[in-house]
Amino acid sequence: MSMQYHIWTLGCQMNVADSQLLASELEKLGHRAAPNGDEADIMVVNTCVVRQSAEDKGLGRLGMLGKLKRQQPGKIIGVMGCMVGVRDPLWMRKRLPYVDVFMPPSDPAPMVDFLGERSHESEALQMENAARQERDALQDGELVLPLHERGQLVCAHVPVVYGCSHACTFCIIPFRRGIERSRRIGEIVAHVRSLAGQGVKEVTLLGQIVDRYGKDIADGPDLSDLLRIVHETAEQTGLERIRFLTSHPNWMSDKLLRTVAELPRIMPHIEVPVQSGADEVLSQMRRGYTADQYRKLVDKIRKIIPQVAIHTDIIVGFPGETRGHFMQTYALLEELQLDKAHLARYSPRPQTVSARRMDDDVPEEEKRERHKMLEDLQARVVAKINAQYLGERVEALVESQHKGRWRARTPQNKLVFFEAPGDWQGKLVELEVTWTGPWSMQARLPNAQPYSELPLVIAG
Repeated sequence: MSMQYHIWTLGCQMNVADSQLLASELEKLGHRAAPNGDEADIMVVNTCVVRQSAEDKGLGRLGMLGKLKRQQPGKIIGVMGCMVGVRDPLWMRKRLPYVDVFMPPSDPAPMVDFLGERSHESEALQMENAARQERDALQDGELVLPLHERGQLVCAHVPVVYGCSHACTFCIIPFRRGIERSRRIGEIVAHVRSLAGQGVKEVTLLGQIVDRYGKDIADGPDLSDLLRIVHETAEQTGLERIRFLTSHPNWMSDKLLRTVAELPRIMPHIEVPVQSGADEVLSQMRRGYTADQYRKLVDKIRKIIPQVAIHTDIIVGFPGETRGHFMQTYALLEELQLDKAHLARYSPRPQTVSARRMDDDVPEEEKRERHKMLEDLQARVVAKINAQYLGERVEALVESQHKGRWRARTPQNKLVFFEAPGDWQGKLVELEVTWTGPWSMQARLPNAQPYSELPLVIAG
């Protein structure tokens, strides 16, 4: 019997990809996405525990579903992701007895198995067997988008490395997602091909440390090799753009940077976290590099990829971070003039080294003040960077329509809005920038023609 499903996704891009994988498996079984969550027969919360606030949101949503389950016992409730983890979530089974299915990150199999076990009627079994035969006929790695996203989804995420073996002292990901595991190239290519065949124009290759792709395979390919293969696939399928994240300073090679510079469909957009500008804090975090090494890496990236946009991550209030340490971070961010900084206040996570061995000794009020200082600094930095685009013409991929305007992104992943009649979703266009701010830009369409018919001048 066909059912409707709904998935609430919290957290990072990897969780978005995991939810898409689960949706694909449900679609292959003949189920369809519900117009809204309240109408769904299958309800899943894909959880995140990187920050306490994210974990609280997941538990809050599950609590609401628990009340609904008591009113409508026929609902199927599932929980997926880092809250479940790769080990048996015994505590969750006791705390959330109304949850029917617990799925580790990136693993929809428990839900597929559960639904199979519930199918008792002959008609339902026949439908499920037919769906399973259809699924088995698909090449390993192929993904089926929900019906309402086919031909509509412009950008999608493709995991290439699951888990992480680096173990920074603040990070819970290795404990919850397990050790590093690289996907086979054939599986990744099938995934990319299936997305392109359903109208996707841009893919982002994902890994907790994406630069370490292939490091767990003897004599295996590296990320640079994978990018070349995916680029060839893009040329064959009409896929327009390729991105990858998140990188790590220790694993970003010259070979990788040259590949990005050489291949036109790989976007000049690098995300490489620094986390702190103070060497003492970096050492306590076990990041494996110094602030000066990071500074030199940024300089190298800019020399090899002149039009690059560099994004970073920073944690404020890490245990032992003094005001002086923080000001070193502030000075580094001000000096490097990066295109985006994802900022977070430190919160201890269970099972991490920092939670077990270090005192969370920076007051919350101080964390908030430091966060605000960096936020204000970065707003000024990005406003200055974006102002250079004023009056320039830029390439942009149109993702969707938002409040009557088209929403698009440049190769450097900068958000641009424009107004124009017609349907521009999924098209590459040339835009003339008419206004810039720190978080987005506005532009006009010089000619009502697709980008492919226009000459291109990319802003420097």
